Amino acid sequence: MENKNQRLFSQLKELDTEQRNASTQQIDLADPLEIARLINAEDQKVALEVEKKLPEIARAIDLIKEAFDKGGRLIYVGAGTSGRLGILDASECPPTFGTDPGQVIGLIAGGKEAVFESQESAEDHESNGREALQEANLTSNDIVCGLAASGRTPYVHGALKEAKELGCHTIFVTTVPADQITIDVDVMIDVPVGPEPIMGSTRMKSGTAQKMVLNMLTTGAMIRKGKVYENVMVDLQLSNQKLEERSKRIVMMFTGASYEEAGTWLEKAGGHVKTALVMAQTGFSQLEARQKLEEHDGFIRKVLQETSV
Repeated sequence: MENKNQRLFSQLKELDTEQRNASTQQIDLADPLEIARLINAEDQKVALEVEKKLPEIARAIDLIKEAFDKGGRLIYVGAGTSGRLGILDASECPPTFGTDPGQVIGLIAGGKEAVFESQESAEDHESNGREALQEANLTSNDIVCGLAASGRTPYVHGALKEAKELGCHTIFVTTVPADQITIDVDVMIDVPVGPEPIMGSTRMKSGTAQKMVLNMLTTGAMIRKGKVYENVMVDLQLSNQKLEERSKRIVMMFTGASYEEAGTWLEKAGGHVKTALVMAQTGFSQLEARQKLEEHDGFIRKVLQETSV
């Protein structure tokens, strides 16, 4: 009878991410320029594979936005590179979109230590994924996005099963074909990037594909939540000098205000860029501008359209 290790060996042997790439079999003899060229040629294939999954990505954006509307969170769950990418995407939402740090979070097998130092064995048990979500106080309003290049990571499968049992919507981002996946989720985003330039090194094309998808998921959901005006992020937090100066430039760009005037509008708005933009273009007080933004779900365009009627 086949034991557990033999079953795992057999599973890995069939995965696309574990195959040899015919295009790079001489990479160990290549000079630096040729190494770069070979890797770049493989990377160019990734965006084309992501493009094939845009309908699934759009569905996931809708579900994430719905979760946010209910006060729920987007919770990424992954191991290794996949887990670190989830944490990266989550950590960038507050400074970029002014979100609460708890609205998008990332969980990684092995905990915080695994962000900086590999804790590979932590991914081998479904119970660890379940426990991680329990410790995060998962509710049915949350949405859970599993990340696993191989599609088989037990930690991620356990978390997705826990979420499903609680009534959460679930998303799965993987870089092997869906027919190699055994987990049931609401939205399957399988981006089969094929064999890596270096066999099994899923920090390469697989990591790039996952990063591209995650960029679209959170950015798309934040756009749908009114955090972007035209194509400018306007709900950023003034947490450092760079963001303070970027905020002034945004106010100047949309209102024609001078540098000094932009600073004054931001001061009157309590440092809130969206409020400053509405105040400067309508004459509303800070309170009125905030009320109008709340009435229109944070969409500046809707406030200005109503005002101009």
